[in-house]
Amino acid sequence: MDKSKNVIEFYCLCNKLKNTIRTGWKDWHVNKDRIESVAEHIYGAQMLAIAMYSEFEYNIDIKKVLYMLAIHELEEILIGDLTMFQISKEEKKKIGHEAVYKITENLAIKEDIRSLILEFDERKTPEADFAYHIDKLECDIQCKLYDEDEAVDLTDVRNKLNFHDPDVYKMLDDGMSWSQMWMTFGRKRYNYDKNFEQVSEYAMNNACKLDIKL
Repeated sequence: MDKSKNVIEFYCLCNKLKNTIRTGWKDWHVNKDRIESVAEHIYGAQMLAIAMYSEFEYNIDIKKVLYMLAIHELEEILIGDLTMFQISKEEKKKIGHEAVYKITENLAIKEDIRSLILEFDERKTPEADFAYHIDKLECDIQCKLYDEDEAVDLTDVRNKLNFHDPDVYKMLDDGMSWSQMWMTFGRKRYNYDKNFEQVSEYAMNNACKLDIKL
């Protein structure tokens, strides 16, 4: 097959993620003119990885991490952004891997990409574990940014949710803000190390929006 055709086809497939809105924000009816796409999440995760690598001592191959993060959502081109409330982890992994195989079938480096996806999902290497937690923390911080914009009206949205999780509702009933609930919910499940815990705690308790002028 023509190499130029392979380049354009793969790029155009990936380009779809620019217009694939993150499901979590839709589920919570985030009220913004623009809501984060999957492609924007990928970029945010890569920048967060660079910052975490810069400020904390991680003995990892950061270039491998950035490559891993660049491709970790490829499956969503075909299966969409499915949340934990929509599908089991095992089923998502199965159909996700099938999607990645289809998306990469014409690339010369397809085995490299597939291998990195498997490594990311298995989380048995320092790079995969770091990338996994970056993926989760980036989402937490984006939630806080939306909360600072008052983009979610909890008094209105709770009856519109298409899922019901008792832990989520209990934390909200206990008076947590949307982002406090979101970040606490994640930290109970993602087993962050002390550095990720520290950054998550800072984001929860401090303003994250910045207005830097040059």
